[in-house]
Formats: sequence, C-alpha cells, structure tokens
Amino acid sequence: MAGDGWSAGDGKSSVFGDQAGSAALLWGERGRPSRGPKPALSLERITRTAIALADLGGLGAVSMQRVAGELDFTKMSLYRYVPGKTELVALMIDTAMGEPPAVAPGATPPAGADGPPAGATSDGPAPDTLPWRPALRAWAAELSAVFHRHPWLLEAAVGPRIMGPHELSWTECALAVLARTGLSGSEQLDAVVLVTGHVRGIAQIAASMGVGSARATGPEQVLSAALNELLVGRSDRFPALASAVASGAAENGRDQALEFGLERILDGLESLIIRRAADASADAARKAGSDGGDATAT
Repeated sequence: MAGDGWSAGDGKSSVFGDQAGSAALLWGERGRPSRGPKPALSLERITRTAIALADLGGLGAVSMQRVAGELDFTKMSLYRYVPGKTELVALMIDTAMGEPPAVAPGATPPAGADGPPAGATSDGPAPDTLPWRPALRAWAAELSAVFHRHPWLLEAAVGPRIMGPHELSWTECALAVLARTGLSGSEQLDAVVLVTGHVRGIAQIAASMGVGSARATGPEQVLSAALNELLVGRSDRFPALASAVASGAAENGRDQALEFGLERILDGLESLIIRRAADASADAARKAGSDGGDATAT
C-alpha cells in the first residue's frame, strides 16, 4: 500500500495487496518513525521479544499488548514500529529462520560425453561421493533444528504470506546446492519443496507429540509407546501394525523417521541426476557420430 512505502518496481500497485505492509517491513522499505523523540525501541528488539514469548508459550502467547508489557512500553508505542500482529509475525518468522547454513554451494556437473558424474561407478555413485547430496542433507538437518528451536514456526509459516530475505535465502542456498546437477530450474525448486515438506512434516509430528519435553525425546519413541498401549489385546486385529511396532522395539526404538525419509528422497534425486547425465552422454555421442559422418561424407 502506498502509505507503507511499498510498490512494484514498475510503479504499479503491489501484488501483495493488503500484505504490502509486511513486505515493506521485511525488506527494509519502511523507515524509522520520523517524528517524536529519539526511538527507545527498535524492530529487532520488538521482534526478538515476541519470539521469546512464542518459544515459551506458542504463537497464541504473542499479542501486541503482551509484547509491549514485556518491553515496559505501551501498546501504542509499538504501533509506531509495527502496524499490527500480522506484520509482527512476519518479522518473527524471518528473524527466527536466521541465515541459512554454510553448506557447499553446487556440485560437480554431469560429465556429459566424457562419462558419468564424478564418483559414479557402473552401479551408480557411492554414498556421499556426489557433493550435492551431503550438502542438501546438512541443509535439511539445519532446517529441522530451526523447527525444533521454534516449533511455533510450523503454525506461523502457513497460508498466503510474505516471505522475508532470510527465508528466501534458505531457498537460494538449497537451489545453489543443486544448481549444477543437470536438473532443470523447476525440478530443483520442486526438489527443495519436497525436502522442506518432509522436514516440516516430521517436525509437525514431533511438536504435536510434545517431543522435547522431559518425557519425550523423539517422535518414534512417543508414537511407539502410544501404539503399544493401544495394541494390548488387539494385536490379532492389527497384525501388521503389531509386527512393525515390535520390530521397532527390537531396534531400541531408534528415531529415524527424518533420516529415513530424507535418504529415500535423496536416493530418488540421485537416480534422476544420473539418468540425466547418461542421457546427456548419449546425446553428445550421437551428435559426435553424426558430425563425424557428415565430415566423412564431405
């Protein structure tokens, strides 16, 4: 909106509509209060106070009144910096996300006509010999850690909203990892969405089960305990489930849902990348053969 100092680059109205105020705050287009005494508050201080409240009591614990009280200011004082809770939550999300991890950006490009990708064998690449794979795994682990530190993000970061520079930097980081794998740009973005969805899904399960409390250390531990109790006297009715739960207990309840799903996603991406490299090699060989034939004919 014009009053928020945010507009599209061509001078037209912002595509963000009534969320343009959030965009202006997130991307630094909204200036400091221009009137009154020297500011005693700052957007960062307000935002981090709100994050601390959410970390302790969830997103429902955050209100403009509560944040103002924590800062020993009036609610009206906050409105000189943040128009309302919607904009405050947008700032909270981006601040809580923070900078993306410093994972290695990019991977050895497919070798084209000269052979398969680096580290590949006739049976495919050995684990972790393709640089993109450990980098993307590390990225996913860091994202999981962010959700664990700030479980309210799972509720806040949904629906139509404005993404800030930190959040977009996470996407940029993951795309940079995949940039030289031979996948198209849209496939790279789909891969990042897929990995993010898996990490988010496991984090959502963990949060809903109270993981992180004194009695719960992982989603599989909590789920196994609940299922064991439900299956008492009912294993004949749910034999496959009872067998799976018993197998998990035999493995000491090892929590591996995040890792197991992530590795299967990475396996699929690796298979596609190798196939693309093989196709590129075949195309290059056919082109070389065709060019050679034309030269001989002339």
